[in-house]
Amino acid sequence: MRRLVRPLSRLLAPLTLLALAACAPAPIYKTSPNLVSAVPFQVASTPERYANGQVIWGGRIVAVHNLADRSEIEVLAFPLDRSQRPQVGDSGNGRFIAVMHGFVEPMDYPEGALMTLTGTLAGSRAGKVGEADYVFPLVKVDQAHRWTRQELESGRSNVHFGIGVGVGIH
Repeated sequence: MRRLVRPLSRLLAPLTLLALAACAPAPIYKTSPNLVSAVPFQVASTPERYANGQVIWGGRIVAVHNLADRSEIEVLAFPLDRSQRPQVGDSGNGRFIAVMHGFVEPMDYPEGALMTLTGTLAGSRAGKVGEADYVFPLVKVDQAHRWTRQELESGRSNVHFGIGVGVGIH
């Protein structure tokens, strides 16, 4: 019996890892070597260093402000996973303002929703977070995606290990 269990366990572990990795959705935006690897709080400290750099950033929507010719979405940034979904369990990476051409319907980008975008760094602006002074990097948005609950949960295994083994059904 031991002769059979050992080869099966050697085969089962890699197959399980492969199956779980296959569940992860592909990134929504193409990456390039020209992407700025700095996070918003780093860019805010020296915005001139990153001028016109390309970014793929994401996070939680704080507020939407519609102006005459554009809309600005304040975002609390979080690291992105391999599928470019914001990882809100991690510590925040600062805030930034996503500048979108034209009118953005606030109901389409509600406060608290998660989004990922690609765009060009377009300087910075002094502002406030509560009563504290804050420098916001500005990102001129090329593409933006607001994540739905189903998208955020897709690719996550419903198998959970603990005392016993169970499968959660959503």
